[in-house]
Amino acid sequence: MDVNGKYTADGKEVLEYLGDPAHYPVSIRFGRPRLTSNEKLMLASMFHSLFAIGSQLSPEQGSSGIEMLETDTFKLHCFQTLTGIKFVVLADPRQSGIDSLLRKIYEIYSDFALKNPFYSLEMPIR
Repeated sequence: MDVNGKYTADGKEVLEYLGDPAHYPVSIRFGRPRLTSNEKLMLASMFHSLFAIGSQLSPEQGSSGIEMLETDTFKLHCFQTLTGIKFVVLADPRQSGIDSLLRKIYEIYSDFALKNPFYSLEMPIR
């Protein structure tokens, strides 16, 4: 059961939910609600635009654009390959080692997708 604040996902109060013995055993996960698919697409498209603008406005020649966007609630890390593919990770602001994670994801992607003779660019990976 996902809980945001003192309410469950279906709008009931947590204490009311816990008061009913029919709900036991209980598994409750407190935290922010997960992003929907539509919100993920909106975030990716906004970041892509900011990335392109940042790479064009950078005072350094050959700038690769925005590598990290930091807020008080999350950090958005981006790794762009030489072929232009972007890998994006949303992480907690206190999390470290995201750069090595992105490089490992790229290594796995290149082993899985690029060495597959049936894979074509822009084909979704499932």
